[in-house]
Formats: sequence, structure tokens, C-alpha cells
Amino acid sequence: TGNWLLVWSVVSLAHTAHGCPEKCLCHTASKTADCKNRGFTEIPAHLPPEIQILQLQNNRIWRISQNAFTATPLLKILDLSNNSLSSVAPGAFQRLRYLQVLNLTRNLIHYIENKTFSFLPHLKELDLSSNSIVRLPETFGNSTGNITLLSVKHNKLQRMERILLESLPNLKVVLFKDNPWQCNCNIFGLKLWLESFLYRGGISDGIICSAPGIRKGKDLLKVPYELFGACPLRTAHLHPAGSHHHGFEHRSSPKHGHHGEPGDGGRAGCEPKPKPRPVSLRHAIATVVITGVVCGVVCLMMLAAAVYGCAYAAITAKYHREHLAPVRQHGAPKEKEPFGRSPA
Repeated sequence: TGNWLLVWSVVSLAHTAHGCPEKCLCHTASKTADCKNRGFTEIPAHLPPEIQILQLQNNRIWRISQNAFTATPLLKILDLSNNSLSSVAPGAFQRLRYLQVLNLTRNLIHYIENKTFSFLPHLKELDLSSNSIVRLPETFGNSTGNITLLSVKHNKLQRMERILLESLPNLKVVLFKDNPWQCNCNIFGLKLWLESFLYRGGISDGIICSAPGIRKGKDLLKVPYELFGACPLRTAHLHPAGSHHHGFEHRSSPKHGHHGEPGDGGRAGCEPKPKPRPVSLRHAIATVVITGVVCGVVCLMMLAAAVYGCAYAAITAKYHREHLAPVRQHGAPKEKEPFGRSPA
């Protein structure tokens, strides 16, 4: 056993690149830096610039500085799972232009800011599962359109912006499982997007409602559209055209009410209410007016037809009296005369 350990140590040293951090193992053949489970609290310095795989899982890393990856521009796979990250500064990964896989699972992240993952044109897999995320942005950043897999399962998301998903046109797999999704009008856009995504052949584990109570445990795709009808009318009434969407999104952001329970004011405003009735009443009045006009026109047409019929009948009768009656009177003897002269 001792000999095997000695051989393994020699092999490891042979594959260890010069300049590798003291606690890491760097393998030149696979271009991998193995720094997992080493007690790091920050991204280690002095990493070999040629590495393409960096394993940092199972550490205590709590922050990522702006220059953390300046020395490793060729990274393709970065594993930061099971660390202590509570937030990620925008631009923290922007120097990793060749990054393809980013694993941030099992951290303490609460929210993702706009453009956090900017300038990662080759990023294909983004795993944010098993955090405490309550809010996602409207965009992950510039040049992130090549993401094919996105996982946000096991978080605290109540909603998700449709515009974010639409900014990722190459998505093939999206995982939503185990989030407290609020199935009210705020999620209507996500429902529409998910239906279209699945129709195009996308793969998803679906969205299960957590609230309101009457929809708890139900699949979002099976919630009827009618239950979302009141919210757009309400927002359109409160905000000018073209700006009501963003205003409503801001008012309902998780910072102000992401812990809302059934019956809270933010959610109640999105449930179907009798307030839109004046709009329906106007529609009803318009329908009655149009119907009345149509009926009036039809009645006038029928009256015109009746008058025309009566006039035509009168003219026809007069014609018969004035022209056909004399013909019959003078024509009858002439018709009978040949019979009178015929032999008995």
C-alpha cells in the first residue's frame, strides 16, 4: 500500500503544473485545477493561465472580486457549488469569454442583478438551483443568448419575468421545481411562454402553484386563462399605456412583498374582481346600440319590401282590369263562331 501511495504521489506531482496554488492540484493533461474541499474563502490566486476546468465546490467562498478570474481567461467549466456566496457582483465573470458551464448550486444567493452574466457568449449551462433566490432580473446580461439549460429549482421564486426567458432563444431545458410560485395574474406571461416553449419541443419539469390556496398543488398549465383576465384591465386603468407593465412589475417586486400570504394586498389586487364591470357595461351598451341599429335597418328594408309588394300588386290588378277584360269580352264571340257554323 505504501508503494502505491508513493507512485500516486509521483504521478500527481508529474501532472501538477508550475505555479499551482498550494492547496490545489493542477493537471496539465486535462487542464484542470482541483481546488475543491480546501477551505477557501475567496477565489484562489496564482492559478495556471491555461486551465479550462476549475473545481471550487465544497469551500467557504463568500465573495467574488472583479479581478478574480483575470489570470484564467480560458476557463470553460467553473464549479462553485456548495459555497457561501450570498450575492454575485455584475461583471464578476465577464472576463471568462469562453465559459460554457457555470455551476452556482447550493449557495446562499438571494437575488441576481441585471446583467450579472454579461459578456459570456459561449455560456450554455447556468445552474442556480438550491439557493434562496427571491428575484431574477429581466436579463442575465449581454451576449447570453446561447444558454441552452437553465435551472432555478429549489429557490424562493414566486414569479419570473417572461422577458428574461424570451431573451434566451436557444433554451432547450428549463427546471422550475420546488419554488413557491404565486399563480395569480403576475405569472400569466410565464404561463404563455411555457406553453409556447413546450410546443416547440422544450423540456421542463413544470410549475406547481403554491398560492393562492384554491390553486395550491395545481399545475400552472391547467389553470384556466379566465382566472387571469382581471389583472391586465386593472393595471391598464392605473398606469398610462406603454408604461403600466413596468410600473406594475416594480410595485409587485419581491423587495416589497415576496413573502405575501393568501389574502395579502399585493396578490389580492391580481385576483379577478368585480371592478372591471364598467368596461363590460360599456361593451354591453355598445352591443345593444349596434343591435338596435341593425334591427332598425332590417325593419326599414322589410317595410320597403312590403310597400313595393303592395304597389306591384295594385299595378298588376289595374293592368288586368284595363287591358285583359276588354279582350276577353270581344274575343269570346269570335272564338265561338266557328262552332256555330259547323254542321250539327
